[in-house]
Amino acid sequence: MLEAIVLGLVQGLTEFLPISSSAHLRIVGSLIGAGDPGAAFTAITQIGTETAVVLYYRKTIRDILVDWWKALRGDDGTDRAARFGAHRENARMAWYIVLGSIPIVVLGLALQDWIETSFRNLWITATMLAVFALLLGWADKIGERRRTLSELTPKRAIAYGLAQSLALVPGVSRSGGTITAGLLMGFTRKAAADYAFLLAIPAVMGSGFFQLFRSLGANAGPGAPSGLETLVATIIAFAVGYVVIIGFLKLISTHSYRGFVWYRIILAIVVVILLVVGVLTPLSGYYA
Repeated sequence: MLEAIVLGLVQGLTEFLPISSSAHLRIVGSLIGAGDPGAAFTAITQIGTETAVVLYYRKTIRDILVDWWKALRGDDGTDRAARFGAHRENARMAWYIVLGSIPIVVLGLALQDWIETSFRNLWITATMLAVFALLLGWADKIGERRRTLSELTPKRAIAYGLAQSLALVPGVSRSGGTITAGLLMGFTRKAAADYAFLLAIPAVMGSGFFQLFRSLGANAGPGAPSGLETLVATIIAFAVGYVVIIGFLKLISTHSYRGFVWYRIILAIVVVILLVVGVLTPLSGYYA
């Protein structure tokens, strides 16, 4: 239970920062003796942090859903353009979230076995931490940071979605990947983060509940987190994550991502050193 509490804190602290929560769960789990908590545990605890997103963006989400429904039922006209949000920005946003969610759904199902095994190799995690640190720093430096979410288009939504799907590999970071893509497309730091968080809701909730229902009644492997331990970790992740998302969005309004870039690089180096000296092993037990 103590290990579950620690991992819940880690999930809540790292989910919204561009530093990869799945990498931190993988690394910290091994360091505290819990082993790899597994893809299922990671996905289920993310229900907690994503609930924090829903709570934080509740008014925005409500407006998006209301306008989406009005457009679909033909309040602005019965032609295809009207139903697809030609007259309502929030309705278009709903369609962009749907569109941007397609890549991670397709790739998540196609690569499911690798996600739960090979992709969790700590050598891969360390590499992704370093590579995407450099990409985030580069994007933050060259990005024009002038576009708002009103300038989102179907092509840009797909680009966001492809970037989000890279987070299927621990070390990339869901928020980090999508924010990097947003910055490269010229969006402001706040706009890139807002869309990244909204886009994550269907994917994270879908993955979390898929793993939850899949694990019901299944025989857990030796050392796998129990249902109660996973629940406790999820609740802690929600509470901590809500505080973190407020602070993170305030921080990026006035500061660059340089601190996160250096943190990722240092963490990658530490992981490599721990792997070389044998404190960490590349692969651990998997609990799907």
